[in-house]
Amino acid sequence: MVTSAFSPYALRLSLLFGLSLSCAIPSAIADEFSYPAFQTSQNDFGGVGLIQMPSGRVAPEGEFTFGATYNNDYLHYNVSLQLFPWLETTIRYTLVQDVLYSEDPSFSGDTKYTDKGIDFKLRLLEESYWLPETAIGIRDFGGTGLFDGEYLAASKHWGPFDFTLGLGWGYLGNSANISGDKNLGNDCDRNTEFKGKGGTVDFERWFSGCTAVFGGIEYQSPWRPIRLKLEYDGNDYSSDFPVTFAGINLIQDSPWNLGILYRLDNWGDVRLSYERGNTWTFGFNLNTNFNTLATSWRDTPKPTYAPDLKKHDLNLEDWQNIAEALHANAGFKNPTIYADEKTVTVLASQEKYRNRKEGYERAAIILSNHLPTSPTTGAPAFDEYRLIETGHDLPVTETIVRTKAFDDVARYNYVDAAIDDAITTQAPDAPQGQLIAQNQNPWDISISPNLQQSFGGSEGFYLYNIGLNTGASYQMNDQWELGGSLYLNLLDNYDKFKYDVPPDGTDLKRVRTLVRQYIDGNAIRVNNLQLTWMDQLAENWYAQAYGGYLEMMFAGAGSEILYRPMQTDWAIGLDLNYVIQRDPDTQLGLFRDEVHTDPITGRDYRVQTGALTGHATFYYQPRWSFLPNTLMKISAGRYLTEDIGMTFDLSKQFDSGVIAGAFVTLTNLSADEYGEGSYNKGFYISIPYDLMTVKPSRNRATISWLPLTRDGGQMLNRKYQLFTITDAREPWYSRKIAQ
Repeated sequence: MVTSAFSPYALRLSLLFGLSLSCAIPSAIADEFSYPAFQTSQNDFGGVGLIQMPSGRVAPEGEFTFGATYNNDYLHYNVSLQLFPWLETTIRYTLVQDVLYSEDPSFSGDTKYTDKGIDFKLRLLEESYWLPETAIGIRDFGGTGLFDGEYLAASKHWGPFDFTLGLGWGYLGNSANISGDKNLGNDCDRNTEFKGKGGTVDFERWFSGCTAVFGGIEYQSPWRPIRLKLEYDGNDYSSDFPVTFAGINLIQDSPWNLGILYRLDNWGDVRLSYERGNTWTFGFNLNTNFNTLATSWRDTPKPTYAPDLKKHDLNLEDWQNIAEALHANAGFKNPTIYADEKTVTVLASQEKYRNRKEGYERAAIILSNHLPTSPTTGAPAFDEYRLIETGHDLPVTETIVRTKAFDDVARYNYVDAAIDDAITTQAPDAPQGQLIAQNQNPWDISISPNLQQSFGGSEGFYLYNIGLNTGASYQMNDQWELGGSLYLNLLDNYDKFKYDVPPDGTDLKRVRTLVRQYIDGNAIRVNNLQLTWMDQLAENWYAQAYGGYLEMMFAGAGSEILYRPMQTDWAIGLDLNYVIQRDPDTQLGLFRDEVHTDPITGRDYRVQTGALTGHATFYYQPRWSFLPNTLMKISAGRYLTEDIGMTFDLSKQFDSGVIAGAFVTLTNLSADEYGEGSYNKGFYISIPYDLMTVKPSRNRATISWLPLTRDGGQMLNRKYQLFTITDAREPWYSRKIAQ
């Protein structure tokens, strides 16, 4: 067992820190109004903590933080998200300053060695009068082992002070001041080798090796922006990667670290720390909260409820005006309207409001204001309005508005009158009555920006391309559509790629790792060109079939069927496709030969010249209290490079509508067959447009992050997903925005 002694330097440092706080000691037990409210802060690695060490605390649910930390040894980039009140997640990239990515300068140049890491922290206890907030955590649990470690930490608040005491293993406990024999190695005989090709979870080495106690104090000064931190480090840095791999000097002169943090209002902070008794470290964080993000719209005002008691009939022009008002004000795009003696039926997709009730109320007001009334009673001439919401012209849900009940609601004839009192939502029936007004524009034109990016590559830490997707579709009838899109490449640095295929000896068909050829070869590319058929086969059954150029890298034909009962939290889908890989050297050509030669490495590689791929998918929105507002997707089937396996996808939706998710794909490929990373995994964030614009919208922007693009576990990027199209049956992507 090895213990750490207090050096004279450490003693002086701790005395200086104590002196700087001494003026606050008499006020330490002052009431809560004497000091600014306590807020959590991030450590150097990302995640709530002290300086190098974590604490027992977690951030408020939905807290999202991007941070960077720099010193002479490491540059950390990290993203941390408080996914649930009990779960903190962190993704981190670390550039090792004194080590190059490879020993071949013609391959990686001056690119720094880059380590990818994923952390999580589980809160075990919330703080109470007697008990500290307590958490257990794993650092770098799916990485290469450079920073992997485990810990148990507890934090207790007292006045302006927050005290933390913890126990660390691995990287967090390498000082071995509790237990561990350093004579067995700097890691106390902990297995630091990673399995397979990296990226796997090495459960067997958790809570093994050196063990150390760590702790510290965080002090909130009377001036809100300033906080001070004093930390006793559990690591002695003797087994850090620059030391063991490159012989770099990371001597620790003191286990005490001292830091100061300056809060930048509610959106970030900057911090400066003095660590190991010899190293200055600078960092910053930018943060927001996905639960409290608010919209700021310039919306068209809701019409005033004012039925015309003198209107007793309508002409075709009046009906057309109603259709235009429903489109412009209520968000029902290009509606088709039917009417009989007692009912008006509107078929349209809701393109504007995530809060469907807003659309229902606006539609009911427009219809009531424009439709005739009874000449004898002045009451609405129609008994009900049927609002059938469609997705890609498929009837998905039907909301019935009872006109007399809505009249009472709109006039506030009783206390707490609400639109819910006048509506009923059910599975849609066929429209009844005479066709009155119909969409006369079968064309749909779109344009959207596109960002494709990768991090931590051998040729450069950040590779990107920015472009525009321009799309057009022609609706031939209710079932058939012809559509396509062009991709215009505006800016990229993909010329940094030194090879066409990964130089790791894997022999999979290059279904995704040829991406550079597709992006860098043409400024304009046909991204998609396909004929699509969709229909509702029965009350709960939907289907589609399609053929053509299905995505940037594949052409072929396929179909999908979905069973989705109305207002249930589950659905089952099945898709089946036959695909051929597109030739990146031509706009519309396909690969004919399976084997090709990489001109850089001289190695042969294979492409996909024809294969069946498809999956059965189970969708489930659980109602469990510990997983609120989540969607699970489990897919099983055959992937593009002909491997067979399963994909597990879990996403969480916050009050603002932002969705954060992660997926893992495990197939019958071994780690050696798959290559670096061992298996496919990734993360994504989906952001509603109306959080970024001044108008309400149901559209979304999705940012994806894959630690590494490989060929195993890859799905076809289909243009349409029936689960998304039928979202109104049990809303997920278009849920009501929190008020």
